[in-house]
Amino acid sequence: MTSILYLIGISLCLGLIGLAGFLWSLRNGQYEDMEGAANRILFDDMPDQPRPKR
Repeated sequence: MTSILYLIGISLCLGLIGLAGFLWSLRNGQYEDMEGAANRILFDDMPDQPRPKR
């Protein structure tokens, strides 16, 4: 019975840590530009040097 109480306490602590991390990310603007990240993967980066001709 005491092991269940320990597990409940540990799970509550982990949940609070997760909630604090989520609230921290909201305050620091991690979710501001959601469409920019989705569109960024669709476009290739320009190559730095031209490819050699074969």
